[in-house]
Amino acid sequence: MQRPTPLNQEIKLDPNRYIVSRTDPKGIITFGNPYFCMICGYSEEELIGKPHNIIRHPDMPRIAFKLMWDTIQQGKDFTAVVKNLAKDGRFYWVITEFSSKKDPTTGQITEYTAFRKAPPRSAVEAVEPIYKMLLDAENRGGMEASQKVLIDFLKSKGETYETWIAKVSGRSNPLTAMFFKAMKKLFS
Repeated sequence: MQRPTPLNQEIKLDPNRYIVSRTDPKGIITFGNPYFCMICGYSEEELIGKPHNIIRHPDMPRIAFKLMWDTIQQGKDFTAVVKNLAKDGRFYWVITEFSSKKDPTTGQITEYTAFRKAPPRSAVEAVEPIYKMLLDAENRGGMEASQKVLIDFLKSKGETYETWIAKVSGRSNPLTAMFFKAMKKLFS
């Protein structure tokens, strides 16, 4: 499937709706709720069986996804503010919480679920310049350079990635935390 040419047009999400998708352990889409299909512009048939990175926007630094994979493959939840690419080239921002599901017998991860909702504008404003710095570093020196910039940035703030993203995304807000907890329960 050919990737669309990015357009500088944002799709505004309904703050009262959520996007849910599931993948197998290799990141292949196995489920997308109707709102996911509507926002990204792909039909369910176009999405199922495709790599989830079909919606990856080129403005997103690769280190963000490395950090995500390193975390969720350990069975830990991961939260990020992500810029995604729709089929028509437009973009949309989401707060995403990734969680893992394990086989109770073997302990092996069987799937990942991503719960997404519209982020506050302040979250986008906080992450955009950081993502640009990380992407610039990546373009100059690869993912290692981008990772160094991220580590230096977090050290300068006295934060871990988890504490920083919780602050900027509103994830530390009890209502946001309740939203993600409810979504997990609904889709378990």
